[in-house]
Amino acid sequence: MTKILVVDDEKKIVDIVTAYLIAQKFEVEVAYSGTEALTKFYKWQPNLVVLDLMLPDLDGNEVTRRIRQDSKTPIIMLTAKSSDESIVNGLQSGADDYVVKPFSPRVVVERIKTVLRRVTEEQAEKVLSFNNGQLKIKLESQQVFVHDMEIALTPTEYDILATMANYYRQIFTREQLIDLTRGIDYDGLDRMIDSHIKNLRRKIESDNTKPVYIITVHGRGYRLVGVKMNETTDSDTANNLFYIFGVIDRRFN
Repeated sequence: MTKILVVDDEKKIVDIVTAYLIAQKFEVEVAYSGTEALTKFYKWQPNLVVLDLMLPDLDGNEVTRRIRQDSKTPIIMLTAKSSDESIVNGLQSGADDYVVKPFSPRVVVERIKTVLRRVTEEQAEKVLSFNNGQLKIKLESQQVFVHDMEIALTPTEYDILATMANYYRQIFTREQLIDLTRGIDYDGLDRMIDSHIKNLRRKIESDNTKPVYIITVHGRGYRLVGVKMNETTDSDTANNLFYIFGVIDRRFN
């Protein structure tokens, strides 16, 4: 049975959320303070935490930061604060989702199911997704998809792309990229990397003369950009952001 830890200093909220979760066949434990939440978290090892931001001792952000030191257990933050700054702080502390009070218990339950389903899928296979899923890299199966169509890459091309995706927005020099390919088809020429990058762009970019993924950082090397999808980036936000990043990055390419 999936275990949910519900943390809030308001007993009424705890009781309502707990009742809805039990009705959906979840096993529930409760806590009314940050200290109690941490104690029960490490003792009980829940599958997900529903955590109030405003607690009488440690606030929700601090509890989240402590949990994130050694655990990736999903956390959904509950709060009466709806300001952008408050939401950003909660997400930056490590929360996976954010629900503003007052809320519908049914909505909270559905958010929990959605986060748990996403975690299960990610555990089944690690997928790096960019620009609202327009570019996907499946690390276990070493498959690459553009607009949900699988793209054939050489082993060298895949190694370059996967490494750049894992270290998103980091600049790689030609020498660093050569280290990835040496032993595969290394011929001693730094400029062979340019050829691999050209081929990658041709395969994954809509317009390889105006790349939105692999850009050139003049005098330094290459980096992978775009909007990397995660639990805190919804599709509408992603659509806006990857357009903005694409315009900015093309200006410097």
